[in-house]
Formats: sequence, structure tokens, C-alpha cells
Amino acid sequence: MGVEGCTKCIKYMLFFLNFIFWLAGCVILGVSLWLRHDTKTSSLLDQKFEDTVAPSTFYISVYILIAVGAVMMFVGFLGCYGAIQESQCLLGTFFACLVILFACEVAAGIWGFMHKDKISKELITFYDSVYDSGVSHANPEKKKAAAAVLKVFHETLNCCGKGVSTLLESWVSDVCPEKLKFTNPSCHSKIKELFSEKIYLIGIAALVVAVIMIFEMIFSMVLCCGIRNSPVY
Repeated sequence: MGVEGCTKCIKYMLFFLNFIFWLAGCVILGVSLWLRHDTKTSSLLDQKFEDTVAPSTFYISVYILIAVGAVMMFVGFLGCYGAIQESQCLLGTFFACLVILFACEVAAGIWGFMHKDKISKELITFYDSVYDSGVSHANPEKKKAAAAVLKVFHETLNCCGKGVSTLLESWVSDVCPEKLKFTNPSCHSKIKELFSEKIYLIGIAALVVAVIMIFEMIFSMVLCCGIRNSPVY
């Protein structure tokens, strides 16, 4: 191939970074699929009580991540091939894709930061609506349906009721895990803890990917200019 010296070094550095980028896409795709099929979240978000269903905001975010992971794998492959072949056309396409991906990631990061507590709040509201409906209903069948939904929350999160200060109704206490009936840990705090851990994991992955993308954009432009100025071309 035509590039020499420092430009050749940048070529292989870009190939290496693109390989890491491709691997990051694989990781994000894998983590997204895990989040979608994680037994804890799926058991909670698949719940339904009367005409009320659990919020779908979390799943929408996960589907977006699945798409991002797949696109990253494609772009990473494109960058690797473009760097090895020293193709200005492929490198230019790769740079344009990176700019779009970076802009989307920044926009998603801003949106995620502004709505980071929305998912847990929506699920807490759903839990409270089931709890309050079960308390207010005189119909035994309605109470049984509410108790079935609450039991899934209690067993999945190891919690019981709205908090320590809440006096549990007897029927709610019956669907709490036996070891928690007297300690009464808040389901509100457990729900917040569950989703904050997952959002923190996604945030770290996004930050690492953003740093890699910045270096890739710089190296791809330098390599493209080096190829253009190479005497072989």
C-alpha cells in the first residue's frame, strides 16, 4: 500500500481502534439483549393489572441500544476494511457514520440524564396503583389479582410494601417473602436501586465508546489526507 512513516502507523492504530469499536458494538448488543431478557426486569415489566400495564420506557431504551450495537458492529467493520484497503471512499463513509453516531450518542446521553429517574418513577407509580387498588377493592377476585402482581415484585426484589412507615394490610403481608414480613424493606428503594445500577452500567459503556469514536474520527481524517498526499496515489 502507498502510505509510509507516521501515516502507516496511524493506519494500523485506526485498524486497532476500529477492532475495539467493533468489539464494543458486540458488547453493547450483548448487554442490551441481556437487559431485555433479564429475569428481574422482565418479570416486573411484563406485569398487568386490570387495564394498567407496567411502563414500557425501559424496553424502548433497550431496543434503541440493540440497534446502536448492531450499527456499531457494521461501522467498526467498515472502518477496519477501509483502513487496511486505504480507501478514501470507505474512510469518508466511515467518518460520516461516526459523526452521525456520535451526535446520536450525545443526544441520547442528554436525554438519558434528564430522564434518568423516569423509569423507576413509572414503575413505582405502577406498583403503588396496584397496591392502592388492592387495598380499596372489596371484591375478593380484585384483591387476589392485585396480590399476584405484588407477589412478583416482592419475590423478585426482596421487598415488602411501600416502606418501613407503611402499616401493611394483612393481605399484602401474606404475599411478602416470609423472612421480610417483619423487616418490611421498601419496594420503592429496591426499584430505584435496580434501575440505577443498570443505567450506571450503560453510562460507563457509552463514555468509553465516545472516547474511542473521537480518536477514530481524528485518525480517519489524518489517514485519508495521508492517502491523498501519498505519491502512489
